[in-house]
Amino acid sequence: MARVGLAAVFLIAGGLKVTDLAASGRAVNAYQLMPYETAKVVGAALPFLEITLGLLLLAGLAVRLTASIAAVVLVIFMGGIAWAWAQGLQIDCGCFSKGGELTGGRTTQYGLDILRDVGFLALAGILLVKPRDRFSVDNLLMGDA
Repeated sequence: MARVGLAAVFLIAGGLKVTDLAASGRAVNAYQLMPYETAKVVGAALPFLEITLGLLLLAGLAVRLTASIAAVVLVIFMGGIAWAWAQGLQIDCGCFSKGGELTGGRTTQYGLDILRDVGFLALAGILLVKPRDRFSVDNLLMGDA
């Protein structure tokens, strides 16, 4: 369940952003952590990384490696959110949306965003300890889970 749950998280997050790579770049730029040109490239690449992680997890292929990469990505996401919070930025994290400046009286939810990502990080941790299950490609290639 941890593998499928984390796969769904990355597939949904990447799928929501992949149709508008420019908006994804603007969302990364809203964090004010890097030059705009770099943020555009990172924003354009991020949905493809998320979808790739999601597909690998869903298939159960190279689960320990994929969970490790997912954990690093989640820690980076949490660091970015913490940075935005510490800097007093009023942005949507862009995790499951186009992100950017908050408008229309919306308020930040940085604490909840970080807690959510801690939960996702726990799923990655479970997969680091027990990467194979009977429904994974890894199990078919390497034997019983």
